[in-house]
Amino acid sequence: MALLDLKGVGKSYAGVHGATEVLRGIDLQVERGEFAAIVGYSGAGKTTLVSLIAGLVRPTTGSLVFAGKPIVSPGPDRGVVFQNYSLLPWLTVFENVHLAVDQVFADWTPERKRAHAERHVALVNLTPARDKRPAQLSGGMRQRVAVARALAMDPAMLLLDEPFGALDALTRASLQDELGRLCQSTGKTVLLITNDVDEAILLADRIIPLSAGPAACMGPSFAVGIERPRDRTGLNHDPRFKALRAKVMDYLLASARDRRGRPSGRPTGRRPLEVLEVAR
Repeated sequence: MALLDLKGVGKSYAGVHGATEVLRGIDLQVERGEFAAIVGYSGAGKTTLVSLIAGLVRPTTGSLVFAGKPIVSPGPDRGVVFQNYSLLPWLTVFENVHLAVDQVFADWTPERKRAHAERHVALVNLTPARDKRPAQLSGGMRQRVAVARALAMDPAMLLLDEPFGALDALTRASLQDELGRLCQSTGKTVLLITNDVDEAILLADRIIPLSAGPAACMGPSFAVGIERPRDRTGLNHDPRFKALRAKVMDYLLASARDRRGRPSGRPTGRRPLEVLEVAR
């Protein structure tokens, strides 16, 4: 049985001019230990999908099952890392991580909680900054704290909602490599939401594109099939990378044409795929 199982999931929001259908007929299964990535346009409903899986919102139609039980609310079995860090600004690096540990493992001794939090701060190489507050950290360091906090909860699944979208290119590349290392060493089940096809290929075992909205739906599943560890420089010269990238891009472009009546051919301008960011 898949760890995560979505069947016929749809989500609509009421508005002044009637309901807006964001997601339609979403079927998705993620196996234990798998690193899956959902790639799509900004505004297609990726964050709504994460919120549904996290239990932050309820579906309009369909069922969501996690570890054999319906998803009806948030829980520590699903750790979420958001794009905007979501750290408490008055707490230090250590205190932000320790707070999550204290909430999830309330019956542990203080010594065990402290050691567990320290270990996860060290895991993301932030021990030298353990006593700094978020305002004293760079964007990349803040995101490391968010990752450490989520991992410290020991969730069965890690949900990553465009975690590097607000970072500069160099910091983003560094954290991508670090995330890949962490996930491989911990064996966590991961669902990554991203608008970067190259990021998905670099990190994931499987890629599922989400069609352009409104009423976005899942596209075909693409197995990455490239051995780990993956080197970003070497990937650029790997024919498997090029072929997979082309297939995912072609699906996304075709979905945009179908939904918005756009002419065929690759889009032009400064932002390829409008807001779908693909590293050159």
